[in-house]
Amino acid sequence: MSDIKLFETENKIVHRAVLVGANTGSQSDDDFEVSMQELRGLTKACDIEPLIKATQNLSCEDSATYIGSGKVEEVRNLIQLYDADLAVFNNTLSPSQLTNLSKALNVEVLDRTGLILNIFAMRARTREARLQVDYAKLKYMLPRLVGLRANLSRQGGTGGSLSNKGSGEKQIELDRRKIEKEMTALRKELSEVEKTRALHRSRRTSSGIPLVALVGYTNAGKSTLMNKLIDLYGSDDSQKVFVQDMLFATLDTTVRKLRANTGRYFLLSDTVGFINGLPTDLVNAFHSTLEEALYADLILEVVDSSDQNHPMHSKTTDRTLAKLGAGAVPRITVMNKADKLDNIRAPRVIGSKVYISAKEGIGIKELTDLIEETLNRNLKLCTLRIPYDHSGIENQLRSSSQIVNVVYEGSYIEITAYLDDKEHGRYSEFII
Repeated sequence: MSDIKLFETENKIVHRAVLVGANTGSQSDDDFEVSMQELRGLTKACDIEPLIKATQNLSCEDSATYIGSGKVEEVRNLIQLYDADLAVFNNTLSPSQLTNLSKALNVEVLDRTGLILNIFAMRARTREARLQVDYAKLKYMLPRLVGLRANLSRQGGTGGSLSNKGSGEKQIELDRRKIEKEMTALRKELSEVEKTRALHRSRRTSSGIPLVALVGYTNAGKSTLMNKLIDLYGSDDSQKVFVQDMLFATLDTTVRKLRANTGRYFLLSDTVGFINGLPTDLVNAFHSTLEEALYADLILEVVDSSDQNHPMHSKTTDRTLAKLGAGAVPRITVMNKADKLDNIRAPRVIGSKVYISAKEGIGIKELTDLIEETLNRNLKLCTLRIPYDHSGIENQLRSSSQIVNVVYEGSYIEITAYLDDKEHGRYSEFII
């Protein structure tokens, strides 16, 4: 069973693609359709114009071409009819399938993994992100050299092979030995970067300031929420991050120090967004970056509540966090874009779930109250009497703990504050 659907064309055309998807029964019909919609969004994020889609249901994939010879012929006809220069597959293709399809279709062929890798290469800004993407892309290229070279020979005048794009414009003609040598060099550089990240993380942990990590499906509004919290609790606008309504608009992890209304400081980190079928090589490459969630005191899972597919998005987030080992970290579910819901007329908090609109600033107070409440859940309310010759402890407590009351007596400072187990041990001699 197959289906062909023509997309509306847009003015900006860099590459023109036929989108191809085959469901072998691993997904429901609805989930498969969602996946194809995501593929269209991914192609647009990569400056590719999706012209038409061709889908089919298969009992199992064809070992040579994934979709079978009959479907290959149909896709080739569509490519010629609509003057496409790309065929983008929603499935992950084996090296031999990529080679065979490139030869049969006579255009460049990308699979879902290659497409996401290309988007990451376009979006990477920091040195760490570029190194991570470069490594993942070379690892993807290595077993596919023959097919990628076939892609290269079919570029024609289309502006360059997308399979060959990326940070540093890696050349497909690199032989296996050169690629392996470059991967070794990248691993060494990444190891040094990861040591630096681990050192920074260790310093943050020793400061006692809690870390709150934003995670969630791509384009759910994490960066918009971060900027809204910076507006309210940050020091200045220079702390803000890039925001755009597109898949994977930002890749680089950012950490900002914020000060809540109670006077308590906390660190807020924004990480790369998740997506269904996020390539394993990318998850592995970005592991040190994504580990911000693993070491967080609290995770804010940002969900686009206006997207009818948000339950599937949450499952994807759950799987990715579990893969990272962060499944047990305390979590608040932030149902963003609630202003678009007919049945949510006011901010609502239901257990560990809160409905907000980061863009409109709705529900932010309820969210921050819930953050404070959750962070304080395992803390002890203590009273400390600190001699003036140890007065520096007051500043330490103000930056890392929630202060309830401070009284300056003749020979000591009496502070009532919520302390975690580590702080309780550190300041035990002053607790009364």
